[in-house]
Amino acid sequence: MQLNKTKKMKHLTLYILFFAMSIGYGQELNLPVFTQYLADNDFVISPTYAGIGDNLKIRANGLTQWVGIKNAPDNQSIYADFRISNRSGVGVSAYNDKNGNTRQKGVKFSFAHHLILDYKSKQYLSLGLSYNINSFRIDTENFNTTYDVPIVDPSIDGDRAISNNNFDAGILYRYKAFYISLNANNLISKDIDDFTGVEPSQLLNYQLYSGLVLRSKTNKNIEFEPSVFFQLFDSDNRSSTDLNFKYRKFNRDGDYYWIGASYRFLNDQFLNPLNIGPMAGISYHNIYFAYSYQLTINDLSGFNSGTHMITIGLDLLQSASNCPCTKGTSRSQYR
Repeated sequence: MQLNKTKKMKHLTLYILFFAMSIGYGQELNLPVFTQYLADNDFVISPTYAGIGDNLKIRANGLTQWVGIKNAPDNQSIYADFRISNRSGVGVSAYNDKNGNTRQKGVKFSFAHHLILDYKSKQYLSLGLSYNINSFRIDTENFNTTYDVPIVDPSIDGDRAISNNNFDAGILYRYKAFYISLNANNLISKDIDDFTGVEPSQLLNYQLYSGLVLRSKTNKNIEFEPSVFFQLFDSDNRSSTDLNFKYRKFNRDGDYYWIGASYRFLNDQFLNPLNIGPMAGISYHNIYFAYSYQLTINDLSGFNSGTHMITIGLDLLQSASNCPCTKGTSRSQYR
């Protein structure tokens, strides 16, 4: 009995280490993507969405991962974007991320310009660029002794921190209710410091996001939005895919609620679910709230109650543009 318990704990430890390493590589210089972008905030995905819509859009996210596991990843982020002319937009985002004894913080400044490819057929092209400032720190002051390690290594002292600058670039194509964007994150190599150990210097990753907004033929206030999100890391070709679906219902004042679901899998385990969960949101008088839940489908699921994310937001300073290229594909992006 004791032997089985020991084996079980060893397996759990291996899973935690594996996922901590995976999330760590994914987080470094880039906030991990869960379902933040589905809370009617496409700007999370790409700088090309800055300025699309009629408002200054502000979204704040709080995410707690693997609830029930001590020192599990936890992060907060805030996004804001708005239009500065008929065809251009700017945005800023910031995040604070905690994972055990590691701390990451970052700020991103974005610019996008929107073009009309064909006015009659409603074809638009958007180009975006972001400048990122990120910091990574290890909380060495929180290191404690254990039974196996009764003395903390005296060489581990001082402030173990490093900062990096990087760039993202993206392109977005829209045709009526269809959209597809391609984004490249971390275009330049990161600095390597001795204390970080073995880690990739190339953190370039690609993100493809595409979907279609379908309006009900029997009720103009109802929208259906299937979408897909694909992410590929250039260093080792790791990749994952999200399959998403959303249902929106508007009232006569333009307020709305939505419900949906997301299904994530690793592409080397095609359609074998990694995360799956429901989500819902509501927008009322320019105040926004959304909640999503993700259950991790693996042996780790028996030791935690899943990942929870809350989004709150405001839509301010409504101002319509004379250029249709800043109109979104959904009614939720312009009211």
